[in-house]
Amino acid sequence: MTIAPGRPRHDHPARPAAEWAAARMLAHTLPAALPEESVPLAAATGRTLAAPLRAAVALPGFDNSAMDGYAVRGDGPWRVVDRILAGRTHTVASLVAHTAVEVATGAPVPDDADRVVPYEAADRTGDVVRATPGDRRHIRRAGEYAQPGQELAPAGSRVTPTTVGLAASVGLDMLTVHARPRVRLVISGDELVHTGLPRWGRVRDAIGPMLGPLLSAWGAALLDSRMVGDHPDWFAGAIADSTADADVTIVCGASSVGPADGLHSSLRRLRAVVHVDGVACRPGHPQILAQVGPRWIVGLPGNPYAALVAALTLVDPVLAALTGRSLAELDAAVLAGPLRPDDRNTRIVPVRRRDGQLRLVEGAHPGYLGAAATADAFAVVLPGWQPGDNVSLLTLP
Repeated sequence: MTIAPGRPRHDHPARPAAEWAAARMLAHTLPAALPEESVPLAAATGRTLAAPLRAAVALPGFDNSAMDGYAVRGDGPWRVVDRILAGRTHTVASLVAHTAVEVATGAPVPDDADRVVPYEAADRTGDVVRATPGDRRHIRRAGEYAQPGQELAPAGSRVTPTTVGLAASVGLDMLTVHARPRVRLVISGDELVHTGLPRWGRVRDAIGPMLGPLLSAWGAALLDSRMVGDHPDWFAGAIADSTADADVTIVCGASSVGPADGLHSSLRRLRAVVHVDGVACRPGHPQILAQVGPRWIVGLPGNPYAALVAALTLVDPVLAALTGRSLAELDAAVLAGPLRPDDRNTRIVPVRRRDGQLRLVEGAHPGYLGAAATADAFAVVLPGWQPGDNVSLLTLP
């Protein structure tokens, strides 16, 4: 559901909620990827490549042994004439027929070596080695894995620890990645406390501690968390101030239409473009995706499990778009019930895998994270689902 730029809302008429999959896709297609930057390998894990990873040098850079053993030429038996260890940097002498050099794994081998005979396949007496010829050569030729300039990972790939290792192996010290989205949490609610035991009438904030690690895993840089009371002016000011430097402002609570829910009025004061105002899902219906210039505002419900569902629906796709990564395709599985079908809303329910089947975790409530905390995944149950039908699976990082 998108409101055209230049026509901000100044009232709050009833609007149809966006279908869940459409809202998720919209949250990924609207934002543009942030600019690229070059970062050291040690800082690249979790980022997204903004340019292909290309080899700076050939890999291997020279012919080398894949095994500990003997590099041989011609038919055996062979006379051992030298010993070469990994790390040798001077020229390796050529071999003549029926001679061998003892080599360590990774050590350079003579250009005219036919193969490496592993220790376990060799029988050495003095300086003479005998072996039954094998099918494998055990020599890694220069450039066999990668040539200079060869693309090894495309732009848009998520940088993992193995990506970093690959980059180092082909001579790179830096990678070109998209900037991290700067995110701020604005947590509203006069009833919230953030440490210790809550007094009667107060509750501990569960959403802020949950979102921090999620945002980091999704590639964002959390600027800070700001606690705001339910006074309308304070609330609007906090959001306006956040959009000055945060790429994404996540508002926790106040996204519905109750007397203490001030996000809609704040968006009107900011003349924000509202793209999503409500999603037809349970839990997590009161979700909001809005835009002020290049900045994004995501409104989450105040109930913790509902907020988690909304984060999976809108926050993850927005951050994926800003970091230049694709929207994750969801695995499919059969849910073995029991679950009451809903003909109007998509249901997001915690599930566990047991004995090869996907089973519902009992006790899920919008205001309670117990079932979610013990779940293996979250099943996306479309309207009209019947027991035995496929469901899609959302997973946490």
